[in-house]
Amino acid sequence: MSLQCLFSVPDRARNAEDSVCHMELRMSARPKSKASASRKDDIIIPEKLYFRIGEVSTLCKLPAYVLRFWETEFPQLKPVKSSTGQRMYRRKEVETVLRIKQLLYDEGFTIAGARQQLRVENKTQAPLPFPTHSTGELKRLRHGLEEILTILSPRA
Repeated sequence: MSLQCLFSVPDRARNAEDSVCHMELRMSARPKSKASASRKDDIIIPEKLYFRIGEVSTLCKLPAYVLRFWETEFPQLKPVKSSTGQRMYRRKEVETVLRIKQLLYDEGFTIAGARQQLRVENKTQAPLPFPTHSTGELKRLRHGLEEILTILSPRA
């Protein structure tokens, strides 16, 4: 799709006569590329325990009021508040904000649809694997801990 716009503008820099300025706008009706759909991957989240709302706003390229609104709409977003009342987001919540942004802005979900999609994704998430140790390893570890305990305990 191509759009061409012509309009008249006085050119005061050269002379007082009116001249015509031509401007051409091109709009393409092509689908979004894979690169724009994976904006979440482009953002590097620093290794920190907590992020203030301003930091999350900058990282996610969203205004703070949008983050505050999403807190009311998505139960997954529950930042803790500091003693001064500042919202403090954990890394998982920042990742959730990025996922919500992707669902709403890139994939075209409604808020209700994005809320439902997040609920489904959280249910289908694989449980964290527990470390499996052989009984021999556990016995050896327990024996080592008992030795440390005897060294540290006062002798009677």
